[in-house]
Amino acid sequence: MKISEYKSYGDLPLFLNATMIAQVLGISAASSYELMHEKDFPVLKIGNRMVVPKEKFITWVAQNTNGGSA
Repeated sequence: MKISEYKSYGDLPLFLNATMIAQVLGISAASSYELMHEKDFPVLKIGNRMVVPKEKFITWVAQNTNGGSA
């Protein structure tokens, strides 16, 4: 697993690109691009560019991990 350079959500920029999402989640860039094409992933398309708003990403993580509870 890759080690994230981000230590808290506060360290993230307002918009995340595929490389940043890969770093945060500790996945490959290819996996990040696949995730960004998923129907329920909160992507904002600007021309050919895809970015994810920080707050939407945080919400997506919480929803997909049950808020971190087991």
